[in-house]
Amino acid sequence: MEILQELEEFKKFKENYKFEQKEIEKIDGKEYCEGYPLMNEEGEMIGNCEKWINVGYKHKGSYAKVLSNLFPYEFEFRGKKLNSIESFFQGLKFKDINMQNLIFSYSGLDSNRVKVCSGYDWKVTGKLYWQGKELDRYSKEYDDLVDELYISAIQNPLYRNILKTCDVDIIHSIGTKEKGETIFTRYEFEKELNCLKDFLKNR
Repeated sequence: MEILQELEEFKKFKENYKFEQKEIEKIDGKEYCEGYPLMNEEGEMIGNCEKWINVGYKHKGSYAKVLSNLFPYEFEFRGKKLNSIESFFQGLKFKDINMQNLIFSYSGLDSNRVKVCSGYDWKVTGKLYWQGKELDRYSKEYDDLVDELYISAIQNPLYRNILKTCDVDIIHSIGTKEKGETIFTRYEFEKELNCLKDFLKNR
């Protein structure tokens, strides 16, 4: 019941949330965000600076890593135990319930790799699956499910605390832009995490 109450509070907060995605620009072949480079001289992606945290599991910097969907946070979602947020997203690509539940038990990196085992290309139909039920990637039902996912995820105290301690905006420069190419776009990810961060700080 506490999760459902927090979910409703979050959805109301999100309705009025003003989010402006930060622009990534190229200057002399290098990418910058708000005047700060995204990559250091060694060719490594920078995870944080004074203006932002650039989420990426392999980016340089602790915040960037632990805010990634690939990080192994354990939590329950609708009675299912998940070992990462990523395992949820990858599991949606499997129509078979037993296969989907198996993916949920995997770590973020492993679940990302085994997506090739589904034999199904959701991009052709725009359809995903939750426990055998067809789910339209472009629907409000899908968006609501994602909100519920993240509210479930922040019941993990480590994930909740890392969001609460973020004092700068969260970006995800390597994220895909088009909904037809990914089940969670760069914009969707950035808005969700920034909204969660500010929601938790206002509670």
